[in-house]
Amino acid sequence: MMTNLFSTFDPSTSMMFSLNWMSTFMIVFMTPAMFWVTPSRYMMLMKIMLNKLHNEFKMLMGFNSKGLTLMFTSLFMFIMINNLFGLIPYIFTSSSHLTFTLALSLPMWIGLMMFGWINKTMSMLAHLIPVGTPPMLMPFMVVIETTSNLIRPGSLAVRLTANMIAGHLLMSLLGNNTNSSSKMVMWIFIAIQMLLMLFETAVSIIQAYVFSILSTLYTSEVA
Repeated sequence: MMTNLFSTFDPSTSMMFSLNWMSTFMIVFMTPAMFWVTPSRYMMLMKIMLNKLHNEFKMLMGFNSKGLTLMFTSLFMFIMINNLFGLIPYIFTSSSHLTFTLALSLPMWIGLMMFGWINKTMSMLAHLIPVGTPPMLMPFMVVIETTSNLIRPGSLAVRLTANMIAGHLLMSLLGNNTNSSSKMVMWIFIAIQMLLMLFETAVSIIQAYVFSILSTLYTSEVA
């Protein structure tokens, strides 16, 4: 029985250790090996999508990408698959936890900051003061830019987590009200949930794109 609304996202189980986090790697076990070898419509669709993302990331990063676009297209696919898996009943939504999202954003941000400050110190210092800033505002702009840089991994993680939680909570609330309603109201709730399911599918893809595109923009400032 659900003790509270947020217990839907509880990663613990009745076993000695939690198997819920295995849903993060479920796509590896469910997809047969021939899927990656034999040409199919799914593979063609995936290649078209990855090529589009590669071209867009390469354009944003300029000529200094040097293979970094592969990392961000892989990051997009990984987050999108986990978001979509969370929409399947009885599958744990790993992307709704800060443990998962911070594990993606924080190491990447730390690596970028270390690379930038060690190898391109003057460029990183120049980013703290935008072009055309009046001399009187320069100290304030340094504080503002430093704060914005420090909160970037947290904003990436919280944005993805909050968007995944919001839709699931709304669907949970509607699902709980369905049992105690009349048939007419129940069918209305079901129709609303079907629309919410389509909306959540779009949100899952969009949030994976937003996470990867913002990561690319942050990298382009250093690379």
